[in-house]
Amino acid sequence: MILPFGAGAAFAADPTPGSSQGGTPGPSAPADLKISTELPSTIRVNNSTHRSTFTAKVANHGSKATGPVTLTVLGLDGMKITGVKGCVPVAKNKLPAGTNSGFGCAIPNLAPGQSKTYTVSATYDLSKTGKICLPVMAGSSDKVLWQQGPVPFGTTKPTPNAPDTPLLLGTDNVPAAPPSGTASPSPSAEPTNPAPSSPSAPPQLPKTGVNDGVLPLAAAGALFLIAGGTGLWWTTRGRRWMTRH
Repeated sequence: MILPFGAGAAFAADPTPGSSQGGTPGPSAPADLKISTELPSTIRVNNSTHRSTFTAKVANHGSKATGPVTLTVLGLDGMKITGVKGCVPVAKNKLPAGTNSGFGCAIPNLAPGQSKTYTVSATYDLSKTGKICLPVMAGSSDKVLWQQGPVPFGTTKPTPNAPDTPLLLGTDNVPAAPPSGTASPSPSAEPTNPAPSSPSAPPQLPKTGVNDGVLPLAAAGALFLIAGGTGLWWTTRGRRWMTRH
């Protein structure tokens, strides 16, 4: 079942603790529109299930309303996004190269000083590095207003014998070696509804490396444009869904 856009998200009355580390305005973002995203400085990954839940926030710091915007949540490498409450999955053949999962969230408008938070579910393969990327597009266009990442979550001090592992934003993960004689468990994800199929050819993008951290501006610009294309697809689809319902 595809949820209507915006369901399950909450407008935040107070700033949610987090960080916009690794974020930058889009190459053609208007100077007077100050929109950004935030991620928690620390998330925790269950060492048995490899699952994690955290919030992502998009905020308008400017003096004018944003109008319709689209937030995308993309997973890379060992980090897989399994759900974003109130948003729809991106079809596999619409994902930017180098990403393994993604969800799109259409936001009708953010007034000055207003923000919106989303609950993100993910799995993290602690034997690998993992990254997340949050681009924000204007409406259903390819114009990127802001992009955070791809930025890593990780730890330099693995804790394989603890109930969970804290991962820090902006830190490359140092994989924990599995106990002697055992194999590293595979992440288990919550089942998600299959993404709608699309006849379009998959987009092409330079793959991100293991230790890229934040992409250089030129490479990030390429990701901006492709992510904008996927935004156009799910925003248009969401508008048709809401018209029918």
